[in-house]
Amino acid sequence: MKREQLTEKILDIKREKGWTWKYITDEIGGMSPMLVVGALLGQMKLVKPLAKAAAELFGLSEVEERMLNEVPYRGTPMPPTDPLIYRFYEMVMVNGPAFKALIEEEFGDGIMSAIDFDIDMERVANPKGDRVKLTMTGKFLPYKYYGAEQGTPEYGFKEG
Repeated sequence: MKREQLTEKILDIKREKGWTWKYITDEIGGMSPMLVVGALLGQMKLVKPLAKAAAELFGLSEVEERMLNEVPYRGTPMPPTDPLIYRFYEMVMVNGPAFKALIEEEFGDGIMSAIDFDIDMERVANPKGDRVKLTMTGKFLPYKYYGAEQGTPEYGFKEG
């Protein structure tokens, strides 16, 4: 079985049972719903106790349970073709230069981690139509200036 086939099996069971992602993530627990759903969709891994909980919930085999605990091959072809996912890509394409300039001005020469990272989603009522609120936090990782000599900063933190 390939990981894509396990994802399809999980989605089939979800449909058959009429489960919501909220129900599934509440049953599995243990980490952010975003990470649990990501793992069930094949983009993240579940630690062993959560892989076991997912396997029990979905009635998966031991091999399928172990597959949920494997580090997956992550990502999708670019640019994404799904309209919702494409809008995230578009937000970064359009706003990325401003994100970069503002982050570098505040923190220095580096990046925001997508590994040491948190994201939360919530629904916000609005009379013009409900809004999707995403809150993302990522650790700032300064570039290392390798070969830096005495008196030269070793890392790209914002200079005083």
